[in-house]
Amino acid sequence: MSLSYRIGEVVESSSIQFTVQCYDLYKSPNIGTLVKCGDDPQLFGLVYDVSNKSMDPARRAVPRGRNENNEEGVYLSNPQLSRLLITEIKCVSVGYKSIEGIEQSPISLPPKIHSFVLECLDEELKEFSSSLDFLPTLLESAILTSNDEVISSFLLKSSKTHNDASQFLIYAGKELAFNLNGQLIRLNNLLKRISK
Repeated sequence: MSLSYRIGEVVESSSIQFTVQCYDLYKSPNIGTLVKCGDDPQLFGLVYDVSNKSMDPARRAVPRGRNENNEEGVYLSNPQLSRLLITEIKCVSVGYKSIEGIEQSPISLPPKIHSFVLECLDEELKEFSSSLDFLPTLLESAILTSNDEVISSFLLKSSKTHNDASQFLIYAGKELAFNLNGQLIRLNNLLKRISK
């Protein structure tokens, strides 16, 4: 049995989203990746933003490579950067695991600070994506900076875990068409993204 990759820990949370500080600089999942955290209950989130920044919000990173031949040289000459810079991801809550199974709706309780955050395994992604009841929440979310990119990325990743990827994408396309009734341009753009 394969083990989930532990990404980092929750450093900020609300009932609709949570922020994760990654353990390793520049090592994060892509947007659209399904992650899980906590264990009572276990919560699911979709990565919708990745950022690299200074650990201290009052101190912005400054250029250091004027006399370097390449970017790697900047880090070799300034080894302290790996302790001063961080990679963070933001996740929108899309469900939780209950006694009955996976519920695709946000839970009223946010994840605890310092909850471990792990990337979901393929079998977990397959189980979660067997239903797309959470799509309306994502399509209408005001917090997502790029809703359609997050959705299409998630659907493409999910399709690879199903026995018949094209059949899954047809199912996803029908769900999108139902939820985007009257939004033909947006629907067409999303369908193009998932048919690549």
